[in-house]
Amino acid sequence: MNKTIARVIAGAALAGAAAVTGLGAGVAAAAPGDGADDVAVVDEPDTSDLHNVYTFAPLGVPVLGVVQSVADVPGKLLPSVGG
Repeated sequence: MNKTIARVIAGAALAGAAAVTGLGAGVAAAAPGDGADDVAVVDEPDTSDLHNVYTFAPLGVPVLGVVQSVADVPGKLLPSVGG
């Protein structure tokens, strides 16, 4: 019982510390900059190695990867019969 109470108190303290730290970071990130030159420049991600069956998505969904994954489900759910 004492261990449970100690764990609850420790968990609440850690959650409170995380919330306070998170709020402080959010306030610091939302603070206005010194000038108009505070534009974040973001480069395009490197997608050169994303051309396989699971990432090719002509309809916005990786169709071939989904079909292949769904076809594998019965073999993973049902037990293997045989020697």
